[in-house]
Amino acid sequence: MAETVKIENRGKVKITPSGSIFFIIHLLPLLVFVPGLTGPAGVTVFDWGMCIFLYFLRMYFVTGIYHRYFSHRTYKTSRWFQFVLAFCAQTTIQKGVLWWAAHHRIHHKTSDTPADPHSMKLYGFWYSHIGWFLGPDYNETHFDGIKDYAKFPELIWLNKWHWVPPLALGVFMLFLGAKVNGGDWFAFSSGWSTLLIGFFLSTAFLFHGTYTINSLTHYFGKARYETGDESKNNLILALITMGEGWHNNHHYYPASTRQGFFWWEIDPTFYITKMLAFVGLVWDVQEVPHYIKHSKNIKEAMELRRIAIEKKAA
Repeated sequence: MAETVKIENRGKVKITPSGSIFFIIHLLPLLVFVPGLTGPAGVTVFDWGMCIFLYFLRMYFVTGIYHRYFSHRTYKTSRWFQFVLAFCAQTTIQKGVLWWAAHHRIHHKTSDTPADPHSMKLYGFWYSHIGWFLGPDYNETHFDGIKDYAKFPELIWLNKWHWVPPLALGVFMLFLGAKVNGGDWFAFSSGWSTLLIGFFLSTAFLFHGTYTINSLTHYFGKARYETGDESKNNLILALITMGEGWHNNHHYYPASTRQGFFWWEIDPTFYITKMLAFVGLVWDVQEVPHYIKHSKNIKEAMELRRIAIEKKAA
């Protein structure tokens, strides 16, 4: 799977036609400066509020769904809600859930080695941040690496038509903005600002918030655990990514839904997932074992686990 991309081609930022959408999304919010496009009120407080709301809501969709559910299976849910989760995740315009999870699994197997899709250590900031995602190297879904979810036809369909969820959300935002800003569902001149600022600008911010984990958390921060790669814990990045900044923790024990291993490590994604568990939508939310939290490497963790088992048996 990971070997399908030639190593010598990595690190070179190439943009495919579909990858150009990334840059178009960054430019679209500038249309609010076109006279007459956004209605008499211009950009409203509601538009900026939706920008903030959609950023954090969809950041959870990335962290709690793409990452902690589909990539690492750290909790369980029903088949119908699994589809809902997948649909929500894909409103972020980060391709299909099967594509996303399969490539992320490759990253964990090969972290900071030549086969890693986005090693900042080896391929530099721009390639690890956006280049690998926008270029031709990783366009295809590696179904062999995601067989556990590729058995569901509805996920195969959604993965193929990954543009449907963001299109649906964008259209909804246009109508919602028309109603709130203009007083009528069809007052589209008042809805464009909500689409451009609430949806597209928040999407641009979301891209970079997500991609800092691939790039910056493998360079800035501190490493609590010996993971064999460059993963770091970073409080600032944890705040803007709803808990993903505890990246060294995660690379040490990716089976846990909780990435902020200790109470002072803020992890909103985990808190929201626990709330979903409380109402019965998800279950088997994985915590961090004591022997993992209080070790430094796998050898020490296994020794602490052995001691705990012996004490329990005594």
